[in-house]
Amino acid sequence: MEHVNSGRHISSQFDEELKEVRNAVLSMGGVVEKQLTDAIQAIKTSDHELADRVLSNDTRVNALEMDIDNACTQLIAKRQPTARDLRQIIATFKTIADLERIGDEVKRIAAVAKESFSSEQQHLLAALENLGQLVLNMLRTVLNAFARMDAEEALEVHRTDQGIDRQYEGMLRQLMTYMMEDPRSIPKIMDVVFSARSLERIGDRCQNIAEYVIYNVHGKDVRHTSDEDMEQTVRKSR
Repeated sequence: MEHVNSGRHISSQFDEELKEVRNAVLSMGGVVEKQLTDAIQAIKTSDHELADRVLSNDTRVNALEMDIDNACTQLIAKRQPTARDLRQIIATFKTIADLERIGDEVKRIAAVAKESFSSEQQHLLAALENLGQLVLNMLRTVLNAFARMDAEEALEVHRTDQGIDRQYEGMLRQLMTYMMEDPRSIPKIMDVVFSARSLERIGDRCQNIAEYVIYNVHGKDVRHTSDEDMEQTVRKSR
């Protein structure tokens, strides 16, 4: 009986440690979400001070990634987790890596927000802000899916990326037209292009996190699979 109680205690302790790691990931996600929100706001309002804060706060994202990485490594070393728990730890490793890379893309957007745009060029920033809001909503939703380990919500996030890609491609075509019409505007337009590219990459990172959620819930790696196969994986276990 003492052995059974000891086993239950260890299992309960491990579950608590896993919960702490998941909460740490969500805290990191909240920091990244705030960073992206501020970067988009800095673009919208040409707020150079806010852009500077985004750039300086990136160290918080890096520190959180390292802390969570170390916590996961210690869990594996100490607890020798079962297959299901190991999936959660692997999904966590991958998620924090993508969150850190989202942070890097946010830095690039904040750097552009520090540039000065004329009144005639403000419409370029408006298009960028619209794309930014779509990507921000995608990030919020995938963090919610991770928090609840909701594979169906993750699947919806995965589909959302297609709409972001279409808007990004349409924006690029529009920017190319502006450059041909006014070659003097090319340097500023390229700043907008680079920011739009960063937003599109953030969408891709959110899509990756959605795949990790599905992997954790269903135990199947859905990377590089068709939308139909991914949907079948999620729906068959309802």
